[in-house]
Amino acid sequence: MILLVVDMQKGLVDEELYDYDAFVEKAVKLIDTARKNKVEVIYVQHDAGPGSGLSAGDDDFEIADQVSPAKGEKVFVKTINSCFGNREFKEYMEQQDDKRLMIIGLQTNYCIDATVKSAFERGYEVIIPEGTNSTFDNDYMTGETTVRYYNEDVWDGVADVIPFEEALDLMGK
Repeated sequence: MILLVVDMQKGLVDEELYDYDAFVEKAVKLIDTARKNKVEVIYVQHDAGPGSGLSAGDDDFEIADQVSPAKGEKVFVKTINSCFGNREFKEYMEQQDDKRLMIIGLQTNYCIDATVKSAFERGYEVIIPEGTNSTFDNDYMTGETTVRYYNEDVWDGVADVIPFEEALDLMGK
């Protein structure tokens, strides 16, 4: 299994996120548990381009302090929603024998959704621990409604959305 941490960058890890405190706490606990059990943790950052504030060289582009990578953990940069849009990431993942991919991070309705679907299309067993993806309110739905919609409906049959404690247990197997 690989734990994929998507877009948990300073400019996105913000108290305006749905269920911010619980989301960050669960992400930290899952990352720590993965490391303790020798489960590979991979980070992906979104580069929205120069002048966006979320681009290489910008402080907001950096991975949030709460979940910063440990020495030796891989970090990839993407410029489109799906992590698989980064050629190096895609090639690295193709070399892995274990096709179980646990995905956490931001934002539910953008990069998490695109990565979940891309991973599924490539034959990965996609695992989403409850409470480990989040997003902001938008013009159409609250962050809570958006998270519930994707986790409970959109990803049905595409990903296994599992209780958080079960995800921790999977890290030990």
